[in-house]
Amino acid sequence: MRGARFRRVVVRRPDLRQPFPVRFAERLRGRLVRRLTRRAKYLLLELSSRETLVVHLGMTGSFRVDGDRHPDPHDHVLFEMSSGTVIAFNDPRRFGVMDLVPSGALDRQAPFARLGPEPLSGEFDGAALAKACAGKRVALKLALLDQRVVAGLGNIYASEALHLAGLSPRQRASSIATRDGQPRDAAHRLAAAIKVVLARAIEQQTGRRYRHGRFRVYDREGQPCRTRRCTGSIVRFTQGGRSTFYCPTCQRASTRRAR
Repeated sequence: MRGARFRRVVVRRPDLRQPFPVRFAERLRGRLVRRLTRRAKYLLLELSSRETLVVHLGMTGSFRVDGDRHPDPHDHVLFEMSSGTVIAFNDPRRFGVMDLVPSGALDRQAPFARLGPEPLSGEFDGAALAKACAGKRVALKLALLDQRVVAGLGNIYASEALHLAGLSPRQRASSIATRDGQPRDAAHRLAAAIKVVLARAIEQQTGRRYRHGRFRVYDREGQPCRTRRCTGSIVRFTQGGRSTFYCPTCQRASTRRAR
């Protein structure tokens, strides 16, 4: 898409998770994609019209190049580019989102206005994590899923990072900070672990090679812990409606557990 214009946009339904913007296809037609970036879990396509196409894939959304050659009933939007490429947005459960917002006001628009730092950026470290968690009585795992604490970290990698850092998902988020918000050693370990698991996932392309046997704890209920010299087994429980996987042997909760 980058460097090409939208020659034609075909929208096959009125909505995904929410309705498409007014005159969506018309506002895209003829516009050049100047830049393609990301913020948290959103893809950002900066257009020559001074608008930005904001895309969230939801749980099942994906883009397929040359989607017109292999049509699928879940291809809800077709982008025909000036390069001749046709890109289909496929989303079986329709949890994705597409919106058009003024580029200059992007940081002031919901949901971007309250997003925390990017986990792989220089702004994110143990000090930033401790400051964001100070005073929070919720469980540490739930705090990590709060996009105001760290942007873009999801359920799988929150569990993975906590295991690598040797911290319990059940302990209180405030336990990684002192009373005045200074980082404890746990905050530095956890921030470093988040960077490591995300970097590894990107290296493995978060694809089948990673999902099939590469996780430390995720989807490994009842299997042996992969921490060296640990004799524990992975346990699954539910937090905030999501599955959490951890080893109760090497991830013992601190005395400050969440309520």
